[in-house]
Amino acid sequence: MTVQLWTHCRAATMQAGAAQPYGLVEDAAIAVEGDRLAWVGPMSELPETWRDRSDALYDCAGALITPGLIDCHTHLLYGGDRANEFELRLGGASYEDIARAGGGIASTVRATRAATESELLAQALPRLLALMSEGVTTIEIKSGYGLSLEHERKTLRAARAFGTREPVDVRTTFLGAHALPPEFSGRPDDYIEEVLRMLPLLHEQGLIDAVDAFCERIAFSPAQTERVFEAAHRLGLPVKLHAEQLSDSGGAALAARYGALSCDHLEWLGEEGAAAMGRAGSVAVLLPGAFYFLRETRLPPVALLRAHGVPMAVSTDCNPGSSPCTSLLLMLNMACTLFRLTPEEALLGVTRHAAQALGLRDRGALAAGLRADFVVWDVERPAQLAYAIGFNPHRQTVFCGRVL
Repeated sequence: MTVQLWTHCRAATMQAGAAQPYGLVEDAAIAVEGDRLAWVGPMSELPETWRDRSDALYDCAGALITPGLIDCHTHLLYGGDRANEFELRLGGASYEDIARAGGGIASTVRATRAATESELLAQALPRLLALMSEGVTTIEIKSGYGLSLEHERKTLRAARAFGTREPVDVRTTFLGAHALPPEFSGRPDDYIEEVLRMLPLLHEQGLIDAVDAFCERIAFSPAQTERVFEAAHRLGLPVKLHAEQLSDSGGAALAARYGALSCDHLEWLGEEGAAAMGRAGSVAVLLPGAFYFLRETRLPPVALLRAHGVPMAVSTDCNPGSSPCTSLLLMLNMACTLFRLTPEEALLGVTRHAAQALGLRDRGALAAGLRADFVVWDVERPAQLAYAIGFNPHRQTVFCGRVL
């Protein structure tokens, strides 16, 4: 197997229990063998065997290396846009007002159903490439804008296609319980039955890595959500939840009972839900882009999450209605400025904790045996990644040991 040696870097290993903030190793070396990290540590301790075996040597001249970034909550594949709703909100309409009037998710459903799979891929490719240009090596893509078997399959199949066409790992999440499609107007329980019919069929076709739902007063009740979770559990699929975004519905506590990988949004999360997440090991995925874009005023309870030992991830929530964002670096800054995360917490949120939110144990940190997904940055200190606005210091991405 080919061996690469990356030398004279500052390695933010993001390892748990590290003595230094960020797990930072000054004047570090990283050995890559095939698609795995083989050795990470100080240059002064680098075994001679790795020097002797290296096929390619990269002198980083003091640049920073971090794990590959992970965008763990996106709705990347959709038709059309919702710029008109942006204007309505600026005129005083709320997100809920627009949704109840037939806009919101329903309008994107219409555009997504009208698009072919190739059209969805063509529209989404610039969004994906923008994220990859900032060092994203793993991305989660949800369905949820098809809301029928045909169109949910189309979206999930397109997401899988990205994972074969581009140098990025795509994790797919079935979000059939995202909104009520027009043909089921006034019949949410009947639509949940349809979701339960779709789920095993899509799973049999290898299109689902996890199952999500939107538990909220404008979406689905805890009882309806639990039916979806029970079905996912029977199929051995992990669950996650859009929870406590607009109200405290008890969704986080429900999700925790099913060992959810993550609960996402969480602006209205209470003590009971935070405690349940802490006990279950569920990750809190914070979405500052949606908070900013919707001009929300209620902050997610970061202090409560810290108190209960809940890991916090950060994501773009890339979607047309509430976070049309394709910059994970910007989310680092917003997580710090809006939610008061520390820069170290924010970087953990797009590396190790984001990997945990997707149930992935083989990435998110720099350590021997993990996937060789990492990014070389033209900065000296990790905090600089969260500090600047509109600044992309990306130099190089290595994906599964492949230098891009």
